[in-house]
Amino acid sequence: MNPISGLLWALGALTGVYVIGWSKAERGPGPLQIAVGAISNFFDTLGIGSFATSTTAFRLWKMLPDNLIPGTLNVGHTLPTVAQAFIYTKLIPVDVLTLFSMITAAVLGAWLGAGVVSGWSKRKIQVGMGSALLVAATLMLITQIQASTGSRILPLGGEALGVRGVLLLVAIVGNFMLGALMTLGIGLYAPCMILVSLLGMNPTAAFPIMMGSCAFLMPVGSLRFVREKAYSLPNALGLAIGGIPAVLVAALLVVSMNLTAVRWLVIVVVLYTAVTMLIAAAIEKKSATAAEAVRA
Repeated sequence: MNPISGLLWALGALTGVYVIGWSKAERGPGPLQIAVGAISNFFDTLGIGSFATSTTAFRLWKMLPDNLIPGTLNVGHTLPTVAQAFIYTKLIPVDVLTLFSMITAAVLGAWLGAGVVSGWSKRKIQVGMGSALLVAATLMLITQIQASTGSRILPLGGEALGVRGVLLLVAIVGNFMLGALMTLGIGLYAPCMILVSLLGMNPTAAFPIMMGSCAFLMPVGSLRFVREKAYSLPNALGLAIGGIPAVLVAALLVVSMNLTAVRWLVIVVVLYTAVTMLIAAAIEKKSATAAEAVRA
């Protein structure tokens, strides 16, 4: 058995454990939850990411409280991400040592991060997610400007399919941090693509790395959210049910579509969500301060 096949067998086993560990639904998702899952995972498969778009939909239609968003994103997007990993790990070549090292680092980051985030207050979640989304929007903007204009804001890209030595250590530390951020509700895709490119690797190598990382870390991190009941089950089920067929459609039928306009739209969406999240956190702080003054 070659290393990639072994990796996929391990992923299949982990997915089985995750499905068994996922609590039984008290009520199923509605059409809106399933639609959000389908749309967000369709674009996720094309490298745009699903967390920011899902978060915007959740807040726009007030589908769940802000403090449950990180757990819901991680739990609900797990199975569609596993499907992506199976597809892209087979299709795109990448150095095995680099792939395995970065995946392991991301899983460790997610395990530690989920234990912290699952116990955070609503306001902490809002501040954390708002700040992280601003960083994500900046990174997405940089990559989009470089792709559209050919400018070199950051020295991105090369031909290598893997790294060694100090660069491998940087890759491991970087993906560990990105795995921890995943549990806060900030997607790994855009920052991972930039990390891979900054290391001098071929940007296409980011696809199996980022999708493999998420596929392994999300079941591990999500089970902690499930155990703490820090997620919305109907919304998570909607993401999974709508997401899996959308992944297959995106990967098999329309991988060659022009995504320039869609990526600009996603950047605007991420910025809007970040700003509204931070404003909500400020209002929450003001209300808490006023309540404390009344009690005093």
